[in-house]
Amino acid sequence: MTDPSYNYGRPDPYRQGHQQQPGYPQQPGYPDPGYPDQPEEPRINLGRLWAGGLGTAVVVALVIVVAIMLVRGILNIAVLSPEGAGAYGTVSTTSYAIAGAAAAIAATGLLNLLLALMPNPLQFFYWITGLVTALAVLLPFTLVAGLDAKIATAAINLIAGLCIITLLGSIGAGAVDRRQQY
Repeated sequence: MTDPSYNYGRPDPYRQGHQQQPGYPQQPGYPDPGYPDQPEEPRINLGRLWAGGLGTAVVVALVIVVAIMLVRGILNIAVLSPEGAGAYGTVSTTSYAIAGAAAAIAATGLLNLLLALMPNPLQFFYWITGLVTALAVLLPFTLVAGLDAKIATAAINLIAGLCIITLLGSIGAGAVDRRQQY
C-alpha cells in the first residue's frame, strides 16, 4: 500500500483530516488559494443589469417608432391605424412602443431570475426570448389585415425581438461577476 501523506495533486479539502502535505511549503509569490467550505456563487450586479434593461426598453421603444414611421411614411403601408393618419399614425403607435418597452423590462426580469437560479442562464434566456419572438412574428398573420400590413408588423416584431435578445444577452453576460471557484 502507498503512504497517503505523499499523494500527488491538489489536496482534497472535503476529506476529513485534511492537512498540508509535508515537504511542500507554499511557493513564494503565489497566494494560498484557500479552500472554502462551498464554492462561491457568481454574483449578479443588479444595478448594471437593470440599468441595461431600462436602456434596452428605451432602445426597443425607439426602434418600434422609427420602424412604424418608415413603414407608414415611406412605404405607405397602413400599420396600426387608417391610411390617412400620417407617418406617425395614432395613439396606437405609442401603445405599441410602450408594449415593446414593457416586453424589454419583462425580459430583464426573466434574465434576472435565470441568472440567479439556472445552471446555464444565458442559453435558457436565448431559447425563451427566441421562441417568444417567433410567436410575436407569427401573431400578425392570425389577425384581420392586409398582407402587406401583416408582413410589416411581423418585421417590426422581429426587429424588436432581436434587439431585446442581443442587447440583454450581452448585458446579462456583463452583469455576472464570476469569481474563480475551487
